[in-house]
Amino acid sequence: MNMFVDQIKIEVHAGKGGDGMVAFRREKYVPNGGPAGGDGGRGGSIILKVDEGLRTLMDFRYHRIFKAKNGGNGMSKQMTGPSAEDTIIAVPQGTTVRDLDTGEIIGDLVEKGQELVVAKGGRGGRGNIHFASAKNPAPEIAENGEPGEDHYLELELKMLADVGLIGFPSVGKSTLLSVVTGAKPKIAAYEFTTLTPNLGMVMLPDGRDFAMADMPGLIEGASKGVGLGLKFLRHIERTRVLLHLVDMSSEDPHQAIERYRQINKELANYDPELLKRPQIVVATKMDLPNSADNLAAFKADLAADKTLEKQPEIFPISAVTHQGVQQLMQLTADLLDKTPAFDSESHDKELVAEYRAAAPDKKDEADFTITKDEDGTWVLSGEKLIRLFKMTDLTHEESQLRFARQLRHMGVDDALRAKGVQDGDLVRIEKFVFEFIQ
Repeated sequence: MNMFVDQIKIEVHAGKGGDGMVAFRREKYVPNGGPAGGDGGRGGSIILKVDEGLRTLMDFRYHRIFKAKNGGNGMSKQMTGPSAEDTIIAVPQGTTVRDLDTGEIIGDLVEKGQELVVAKGGRGGRGNIHFASAKNPAPEIAENGEPGEDHYLELELKMLADVGLIGFPSVGKSTLLSVVTGAKPKIAAYEFTTLTPNLGMVMLPDGRDFAMADMPGLIEGASKGVGLGLKFLRHIERTRVLLHLVDMSSEDPHQAIERYRQINKELANYDPELLKRPQIVVATKMDLPNSADNLAAFKADLAADKTLEKQPEIFPISAVTHQGVQQLMQLTADLLDKTPAFDSESHDKELVAEYRAAAPDKKDEADFTITKDEDGTWVLSGEKLIRLFKMTDLTHEESQLRFARQLRHMGVDDALRAKGVQDGDLVRIEKFVFEFIQ
């Protein structure tokens, strides 16, 4: 079964940088060779790249956690460790990327071959050659590699179509698409036959072409989640021209105007910008008995509607007999030629994250925080402090002393004293516990 997946959540974990090395030059005829520990290599980043061959996010259905490789450790003789290769993840054209922790949209992948770095690999730690000084010509200090970035993302696919077919279920959207393109959507005489958007290319005799998509039928309340509309309304956002199909074969002569108004109401409720799209009203099923009379009633109802700023253009067709279809495609292409691209993010910028409260701006975050466990142990945390801790090589005493100086310079010692720490109290950073000494 071919499933259409247009929204998925993934985890991305960039690679850690390689550790720097503590080493010294040791050669027979070179006394006091000095430090010679090399730097670690860069960790791999996670990059999303547009693949024109993909049409859905189906590949992410069973593979949602992506981890890049770590950089290689530094080596002796001042040799830098190898950098890890970046992990490239293919996504379909039209993918929007949202950070679930902040709710912000961090990228919109719409160009062919476009790339977006969603998790940056950590830099390699410095070897002891960088810490040599006149006071300490043979330092036993090296840095561990910087941790790579971790992010929780939502990928959302919005189909890239120039023209969108909208209307109630069973008005003939799939039939029209099958007639004018090579697409083969499911067609049947019942509502909600189309469960996923279908995309096809229209090729005109004059050499022009454009992409057309039929959207699953909208009904009243679609913008609030009724039917299938809310799930697929997002795909209409990128279209430049809308063909609004209205069924003229009903027994009720006023059904056409009622459904026409309902669809426009749902578009306005979802995003008022959508009503600014050029819209051609397509009267469908004109080969059926009641259609001509219903079309006349529809035009009369529109003419009597004082709420309309301007009367829409109405184009009657029959997709079954191909009556008016070619002329409609020519008219649509002419309208596309003079219609600029719309800002597809006009709606996205107003969206609020549904998953977690937005994280505070990093500029406002404190370098460290201090809490106290029930057992009396003081706990240090904070993004900057944890990053320094992870980049400290605790196997060498000089590195431990350097980390202690960094904490003192950040104001951790004074903050602990202000909180009431006593000589001999235990302080913990993640799983590392040490004793506080005044």
